[in-house]
Formats: sequence, structure tokens, C-alpha cells
Amino acid sequence: MAYTSIQISPETREMLSRLKTSKRETYDELLRMLIDLVPSGDDEGEYNDEFRASLLRSLSDIKHGRTYSVEEVKKQLGIE
Repeated sequence: MAYTSIQISPETREMLSRLKTSKRETYDELLRMLIDLVPSGDDEGEYNDEFRASLLRSLSDIKHGRTYSVEEVKKQLGIE
């Protein structure tokens, strides 16, 4: 199997390292497990890769408070 290198910050590497279940587990195995956590579809069908990536971005936005409440959006749009 051919491998490639990727650039990540030392902080990201440390976070990944803490997720490893054993010292022998590779970062490739860990990243594949993390990717497997992203839903591949629902009762209506399979999600494409772009949609799956947007799910991850959305969850990150929610976790980091980068969202607006319905009331805030209504106010910005001048609905209320």
C-alpha cells in the first residue's frame, strides 16, 4: 500500500494521539474509524461525500457556538 504525508499542526497530532486505543494503532486506522462515524445515509438513500463533509462542518459549528438562533435570524431578516 502506498502512503502519503499530510500536514497537521502539533496540537492536532496530539489530539489524534490521545484518541489512539493502543500505541500500535496507526493514524491511518484512527482516521478511518473517525471517517466511519460520519453517517453514510438514511432511509431515503446514501449521502454523497460533499453532504457528509457538510455534516461534519455543521456539527463543529454547533460545538463551537458558530450558530444563530431562530430568533436572531428573524431579527436579522427583519421578520420580527
